[in-house]
Amino acid sequence: MSFQSFTDYLLLEKNYSALTVKAYQNDLEDFSEFIKTEYQTHSINKVNYQQIRSWIVLLVESGLSNRSINRKISALNTYYKFLLKIGDINLNPLAKHKALKTSKKIQVPFSEAEIEMALDDLNFGDDFESIRNKLIIEFFYSTGIRRIELVELKLTSIDLDNKTLKVLGKRNKERIVPLLKSVVQTTKKYLKLRSSLQSISSKDHLFLTKKGVKIYETLVYRIINDYFSSASSKVKKSPHILRHSFATHLLNQGADLNAVKELLGHSSLAATQVYTHNSIAELKKVHINAHPRSKK
Repeated sequence: MSFQSFTDYLLLEKNYSALTVKAYQNDLEDFSEFIKTEYQTHSINKVNYQQIRSWIVLLVESGLSNRSINRKISALNTYYKFLLKIGDINLNPLAKHKALKTSKKIQVPFSEAEIEMALDDLNFGDDFESIRNKLIIEFFYSTGIRRIELVELKLTSIDLDNKTLKVLGKRNKERIVPLLKSVVQTTKKYLKLRSSLQSISSKDHLFLTKKGVKIYETLVYRIINDYFSSASSKVKKSPHILRHSFATHLLNQGADLNAVKELLGHSSLAATQVYTHNSIAELKKVHINAHPRSKK
């Protein structure tokens, strides 16, 4: 179904950024796909809270954080408030919903060995989906990109000659991220396979499904979770953990905090400093091994 009037409302009346609006639209489309599959219903305007609750349960079971789930439900709630405003519904099914509790528990990044196993030891194959999945992992780990940013990447976002990636982040802030040589090589393989798809409806977007439509967030999560289930025993295996690993491993290798901030697209150092706790152990090793008085 179309959410055009709702997205116009967010852009023009609420002054939301284009990226935020796109995230809301993706969340609504994800929920639409869920109720179509589970309840054979084609309109999210006519669902009840129990149906929404079953989606929440699925999201929890998929490993998505409570914070991310709350954001998705917030998007849905904003949509229902809009429908109430224009008189399309008489009751908001989320009127009495209480947000899931969130914690500040530190998320453990993948180790460098786990990343190497996922990228080098697992057999990806040479078909379209295999190369696409490998490229998605490489993008997350080598650029620190967010999941929604990856989903929204365009073909024009990539400059293979200059080995750079243009990313549109939060508040429409644009950043340029360098691409590793190995990522450029995988990208070239992927683009060749992408061009041979029988049908492409999302012509501008970089990452597609095998049916030629833009990839969606839940599929991206599933890809990361599936591959890292073979490479890692960690409970949490998500795109954000790869972003977390990207930042942590850079800091462990001595990268400047400000440089990591720019690569991640953070607006302040405070947001980046959450990743520094993981590098403390590495700093202790360096300190003990290098300090003149460490052996006394």
